[in-house]
Amino acid sequence: MNYSKEDILRIAKAENVRFIRLQFTDLMGSIKNVEIPLSQLEKALDNKMMFDGSSIEGYVRIEESDMYLYPDLDTWVIFPWVTESKVARLICDIYMPDGTPFAGDPRAILKNALKQAEEMGYTAMNVGPEPEFFLFKTDDKGNPTTELNDQGGYFDLAPMDLGENCRRDIVLTLEEMGFEIEASHHEVAPGQHEIDFKYADAIKAADQIQTFKLVVKTVARQHGLHATFMPKPLFGMNGSGMHCHQSLFKGETNAFYDESDKLGLSTVARQYMAGVLRHARSFAAITNPTVNSYKRLVPGYEAPCYVAWSASNRSPMIRIPASRGLSTRVEVRNPDPAANPYLALAVMLAAGLDGIKNKMQLPPPTDRNIYVMTEEEREAEGIPSLPLNLKQALDELLRDDVVCDTLGEHALAHFYELKEIEWDMYRTQVHQWERDQYLSLY
Repeated sequence: MNYSKEDILRIAKAENVRFIRLQFTDLMGSIKNVEIPLSQLEKALDNKMMFDGSSIEGYVRIEESDMYLYPDLDTWVIFPWVTESKVARLICDIYMPDGTPFAGDPRAILKNALKQAEEMGYTAMNVGPEPEFFLFKTDDKGNPTTELNDQGGYFDLAPMDLGENCRRDIVLTLEEMGFEIEASHHEVAPGQHEIDFKYADAIKAADQIQTFKLVVKTVARQHGLHATFMPKPLFGMNGSGMHCHQSLFKGETNAFYDESDKLGLSTVARQYMAGVLRHARSFAAITNPTVNSYKRLVPGYEAPCYVAWSASNRSPMIRIPASRGLSTRVEVRNPDPAANPYLALAVMLAAGLDGIKNKMQLPPPTDRNIYVMTEEEREAEGIPSLPLNLKQALDELLRDDVVCDTLGEHALAHFYELKEIEWDMYRTQVHQWERDQYLSLY
């Protein structure tokens, strides 16, 4: 929908909306909001709503805290789960008091990456995300447990899939909020689910990921369940990924399609993939941003550990889905749903554009199952692995000028500092596994 200020004021009054959440995303990908009563909506729509940025992770220092919320009018939606004292939502960009975009705003970082694509003649980056999640039971106080609510598997249905009713209500809620749902199914692991929604331009896709997470968690709570987008909540089971299907367009033309090519891939698509592969180890800290992310990226659980591509094989990092024509796209499989979607899409786009700018040569496809290849075989075929842990990923990040420049000095410095703290806290923690292994032995 394309809304005007007048449209929103009219709808808010007609629908008896009482409160509006001005929503934005911090550097770590967490949704934040300032809630205002209806009486302040016109002020917010005039970009005059101020908040304290020094209280938000990765934003600004206390002596420069005043920041402004600029609502994106097209993100207006009324939450369908609130029937009394209705609540609506607007996603906002963050601006400084002098009227300039805040350099640390993840949404602004993605917009800057898209400007680079536009300067190269591309009018849109289309993205189809596939965020997976787990449903766990809650205890009598409503706190999450690690007890699964079903023992279903891939594409199972009730009675094996006891999350079916919850998942169906999530779909209905999303559709009420304007999502076009393409599929909903149980995933491989018990308690694991996936709901796929139609692709959109990169900004809208990132907005939808954040809205999706909010809806999933809210509806799960209504069913007495806890939904988590933690990449690997359980040992010995598949983790949750967020595969990102992506393509570049010039007007109505898919720049990734070439009917004369054996695989239907244009030179642009091949160069884009070459760029993504070249920078994959460097942007992993953004697409896989937690200590836990690297527990998912291990062989044997369908998660891509190796930097390679294939038109059909699902073990490499990049796969080419079978659809062609306007639907030609590349599927980057390593991101997980803990990632900040704005930053993740920005760095993947920048990597792909770097491949196009520098006419990078795409290596041959890997059509073998990489998981059964020896280390020597992988080295012989030039297949590196993704970083083994967050520390390695952070080190790789700092070595890559393209990824660092995409994030910008402010976001890079704050992101790195926060993630270095996370790694040190994990590294110095004594875990239950260590006590189980060593307490009696030594």
